[in-house]
Amino acid sequence: MKILAIVGSYRKGGVVDTAIDEILASARAEGAETEKIYLIDRHIDFCTNCRSCTQLPGLQRGRCIIADDMNSILETIESADAIVLGSPMNFGTVTAVTKQFIERLICYAYWPWGAKAPQIRNRRKRKYAVLVTSSAAPSFLARLSSRIIKLLKVAAGLLGADTIGVIFIGLAARKERQSIEKGTGKKARHLGKKLVRCSVAKIGQQKMNDLP
Repeated sequence: MKILAIVGSYRKGGVVDTAIDEILASARAEGAETEKIYLIDRHIDFCTNCRSCTQLPGLQRGRCIIADDMNSILETIESADAIVLGSPMNFGTVTAVTKQFIERLICYAYWPWGAKAPQIRNRRKRKYAVLVTSSAAPSFLARLSSRIIKLLKVAAGLLGADTIGVIFIGLAARKERQSIEKGTGKKARHLGKKLVRCSVAKIGQQKMNDLP
């Protein structure tokens, strides 16, 4: 099985990236293959709200007319058995590059002209997700004052994933290069194992359901 991490941090080796590394290392110890995509390394243009990708019906995502790296990123996500989404908090929400990525997920909605609101094309959750974020404020205050976890959960849902764990790292800006605490590392490793074991069970159940 394969676990893919999407990292929306601007700082490689920062607390979000380090926590994700712990998750992936733990998943590899359980036998999973892992991959990590840094959004800052990919060419992702802004969504122009042309809605071309939302016009045709069907369970599969609509095709975007923008020629950049987004299609290949989504193909990689769709081929993965589980995902990790990570972004630090900037100005109360995800980073700009993460928001840019999330806005392009409109392709998973059907929204023809004349319809009042978009509809998710496929509500079936085919995989699991773990979310990772951080804040300069204490985590409990950041949770109360922002909707960052809700936004990441919505993104995971559009990608066909149920969220089974969240790591919220508070007080993450005390040093230029800050390490994660032992408790955070322990939780990350636990979630890496959980992600693999839950995904294996889900894959097995899906195979059973597909039997004639």
